[in-house]
Amino acid sequence: MRILLIEDEPVLGEAVATHLKRSGHAVDWVQRLDDAEAALRGVEYGLILLDLHLPDGRGLDLLRALRKSGDKRPVIILTARDQIRDRIEGLNAGADDYLVKPFDLGELTARILAVQRRSVAHADPTIRAGRLLIDQAARKVLSDGREVELTAREWGLLECLAQRAGATLSKAQLEEALYAFGAEIESNAVEVYISRLRKKLGANAIRTVRGLGYRLEP
Repeated sequence: MRILLIEDEPVLGEAVATHLKRSGHAVDWVQRLDDAEAALRGVEYGLILLDLHLPDGRGLDLLRALRKSGDKRPVIILTARDQIRDRIEGLNAGADDYLVKPFDLGELTARILAVQRRSVAHADPTIRAGRLLIDQAARKVLSDGREVELTAREWGLLECLAQRAGATLSKAQLEEALYAFGAEIESNAVEVYISRLRKKLGANAIRTVRGLGYRLEP
């Protein structure tokens, strides 16, 4: 999943970004609201981690603007403010969760997974594609009833295709979902992961649409 981290504390921001990358996520880390707004205009993030106090404004103002525009992507607030009224204000503004600094990075991972499960619970979290049953809430895939072990990057690519099953996604779209700004991407990275998925899920699991990209048939 591609995550936008909006945090102006260098030590914490570096720690969170590094931890999430090791967990298989693509992370874009910005330290100002104007940079966050620019990033949000150009990328479809799966999750936003939002500090409340930033050099050029309040994180809550950005959150309220997102919700007012109809943006429903999950947002977890990260803040040093631990008063009940602050939590209530954040949740009322549309946050999906609230984590008080300092926090354990393992807890952050657990909160992210919990928010992901809730976000897909409103719709059917399972997607059927031929012999495959993809469970987004449990983050697992079954082939003919047998669970298949995937790496974090393989799961991220499959999830991206599954969420738009039936649509053809270009190589550039898949790269955007998997890699952060400035990441070094080998020219054949997507092809490599598609090949690995086919070996694990079946040669016909993902269709190549010549000249356009890849598609998972629903």
